[in-house]
Amino acid sequence: MAAEDTRRSRTLLQHIGATPRMLGVHAHSEASQAEPILALLHAGRSVALVTDAGTPGISDPGARLVAAVRAGGCPVVPIPGASAVATALSASGLPADRYLFLGFPARKGREREAELARAAAEQWTVVFYEAPPRLVALLRDLADACGSGRRAVVARELTKMHEEFRAGTLEELSEWYTEHPPKGEITLVLEGAPATSTAPPDPETLRAQAASLLAEGLSRKDVVRQLTESSGLGRNEVYRLVMELP
Repeated sequence: MAAEDTRRSRTLLQHIGATPRMLGVHAHSEASQAEPILALLHAGRSVALVTDAGTPGISDPGARLVAAVRAGGCPVVPIPGASAVATALSASGLPADRYLFLGFPARKGREREAELARAAAEQWTVVFYEAPPRLVALLRDLADACGSGRRAVVARELTKMHEEFRAGTLEELSEWYTEHPPKGEITLVLEGAPATSTAPPDPETLRAQAASLLAEGLSRKDVVRQLTESSGLGRNEVYRLVMELP
């Protein structure tokens, strides 16, 4: 058996009394283990690939090994596990007939900005994976890109003892997980952008609306929040426009 974490897999196998030979195949060893696994397959042995959770090859180790096995002339038979994507979507309450899976987002720079902008504009439900220490940053960045009122669901430790689903707006979820730092494996399901047949208001119209609200005594922060919700534009764009006003 080729396992992402041999210790965890061995514990699970003990429950059914299985004691196969174990090979560690994780992100850093996948390429080097392809040759010995191919040797086993060519010798007539069967090798099962398992990952800690979910399905191998879906944002988990496996793609390079599968490619090497196919190139070596051996068949690959899929037996899907409980993919976190399908599991989270099925219990999120958000549309799952069409969705966009973006995996782990880029951590910084233009690549991250482009991914989040794509997620913000997508009318289908969008699914991300994220590490616990980076969840709040992702929620905040998505709130900037989508507007703080966009709905989302954080699915944590799916199919495990401490499974948790928490739904809310991006702002609500950001505040919650700032106060309650998450642990475990996380899947974030983001509501798609609302379909609209009208173009967003032009900058001059927004400036006039912002100036009017400021004249009424609203703070710039409140103006940004109100125009972000009403215009459908990202918070960063509205923030820059409001801050440029005298």
